[in-house]
Amino acid sequence: MKLFRVKDGAIIQNGGASYLYKTDWDTLLNRDDLLDHLKSLAELQKVEHDFTGDILAPIVSQEVWAAGVTYFRSRTARMEESQAAGGGDFYDRVYGAERPELFFKASPHRVAGPGEAVRIRRDSKWNVPEPELSLVITSTGKIIGYTIGNDMSSRDIEGENPLYLPQAKVYDRSCALGPCVLVASVPLSKSTQIELEILRADKSVFNGTTTLAQLKRTPETLVEFLYRDNSFPNGCFLLTGTGIVPPDEFTLQSSDQISITIDSIGTLTNPVA
Repeated sequence: MKLFRVKDGAIIQNGGASYLYKTDWDTLLNRDDLLDHLKSLAELQKVEHDFTGDILAPIVSQEVWAAGVTYFRSRTARMEESQAAGGGDFYDRVYGAERPELFFKASPHRVAGPGEAVRIRRDSKWNVPEPELSLVITSTGKIIGYTIGNDMSSRDIEGENPLYLPQAKVYDRSCALGPCVLVASVPLSKSTQIELEILRADKSVFNGTTTLAQLKRTPETLVEFLYRDNSFPNGCFLLTGTGIVPPDEFTLQSSDQISITIDSIGTLTNPVA
């Protein structure tokens, strides 16, 4: 079952039918029994028109956090970009450690929704998208759904010094979420595929794929560490890391189009401002 956030509440998509549910989005996403609650609803207004142009980012008051170096490909890329600064070994240690790398990514006003522009920093010359599965978590720490996340990153800033990570990761429109929340009672299969495609002047300039089987740490482990001595009254989103990294000679340009597709969730598309 899929939930799309719209101005009046939520669109519930179940099979081939769509229904409008007038509700408070924060309250809805913070229900541990969300799937059962949605199944119990009756007498909802059926939506006959195409509502795709009305879809908003699936976030109102939640924070967005992210996990780093959870895929071997990401570990290798981070080691290479920071080697000159003497930080390469840090990422190898994180990859093999019990404690994951977790960092704050975005407040709601920094998040772009489907079709909205993401940004690249004006003081950076090497920028890439990072396609990631995002967990949707309630205030109690329960994973109630999944969405697609784009963790925009300035590789030259992070590579200059690992302590510059917040500047490389956190800025206006540095994150995109959507197009929906897939509400599920069981974890996604490890065979779930993530695909990234970047278009420039309507031509593909990069395409890559990975699967959740390459994710080193389980979603449950990442959530457990995030919620240690941390509270999220409205729940939160947690990006689980990327296994797709464009080659070192690639950098995003204004007007590029980024599309991230995850099996069973859909496609999140954003232009670059």
